[in-house]
Amino acid sequence: MAIQNSNLQRWLTGIILAIAILLVIFLGSVELLSAVIMLIAVIGIWEYNSIVFDQGHLKEKVESIVFAIVIPMVTMYGTSQLLIAVLAFSIMVVFMILLWRVNETNFDVSLAAIVIFGMLYIPLLTSHFILLRKLDQGIFWILLVLVTGIVGDTVAMYVGKSFGKRKLIELVSPGKTVEGTIGLILGSTIAASLFGYFFFPDVSVLHFVILGFAGSIIGQLGDLSESAIKRNYGRKDASSLLPGHGGLLDRLDSLIFLAPFVYYYRIFVIGG
Repeated sequence: MAIQNSNLQRWLTGIILAIAILLVIFLGSVELLSAVIMLIAVIGIWEYNSIVFDQGHLKEKVESIVFAIVIPMVTMYGTSQLLIAVLAFSIMVVFMILLWRVNETNFDVSLAAIVIFGMLYIPLLTSHFILLRKLDQGIFWILLVLVTGIVGDTVAMYVGKSFGKRKLIELVSPGKTVEGTIGLILGSTIAASLFGYFFFPDVSVLHFVILGFAGSIIGQLGDLSESAIKRNYGRKDASSLLPGHGGLLDRLDSLIFLAPFVYYYRIFVIGG
C-alpha cells in the first residue's frame, strides 16, 4: 500500500508539474520562461547549498543565489560575450569574497571551488533552456528536451523495476540497472525520433535518432552526476520539495545535461 501511495503521489506531482510547464512554454513569452528558469536556478542552488554546505557559510550561499539570478538574466538580455564576461568576473568575485575568511578559523580555499562549480552546474546549464527558446521554433526544441528526458526516465523506471538485475553503478546510484538504462536509451531514441518526424519535417529524422540516442546517455550521466554529489555528502534526495520525487534537482538532473547538448547540436550540427 505504501508503494502504491508513493507511485500515486509521484504521478500526481508529475502531472501538475507537466501542466504548469506546458502552460509556461505555450502560453508564456520568452521573458516569462526566463523568469521561471531563474526561479528554478535559485531553488536548485538552494538545494545544492543545503547538500554541500553545513551550517553557516552565509557569504557563499548568498553569492550563489546572486549568480542564480544574474546568469539567466544575462542569458536572456545579453550577448554571448557579455555572458562570458559575467562568468569571468563572477569567478573573480568568488575569490575576492573568500579573502574575507583569511582571518577566520574555518578558512578553506576549497569553498571557492564549491561555489564556482555550483554556479556553472546549475544557473549556467539550466540557462540553456532560455537559449533554446530563443531559437527558431524554440518552443518545440524545449519540448524535444522534455520528451526525450521524461519518456526515457519513465521507460527506464518501469523496465528497471520489471527486469532489472545488473546494477549500473551501485556505489553512485543503487537503484539504476543496466536493463533500465537500455530501456532509457530505447525509449528516448524512439520518442525523439517520432517527435522530430512530426514537428520538424524539414530536418532529417537521423538527427533526432542521434539526439535521442546520445541525449539519453548524456542525460543519464547528468542523473548519475547529481547522485554522486548527494552520495558524497550522504544525502538521498536534494530536498523534499516535490512529493514523491524528492527535490527539484532530482527531477532536473538529466535535463540539465540534455538541454545544452540539444542546443549545441542544433547550432553546430543541424545549423540553419
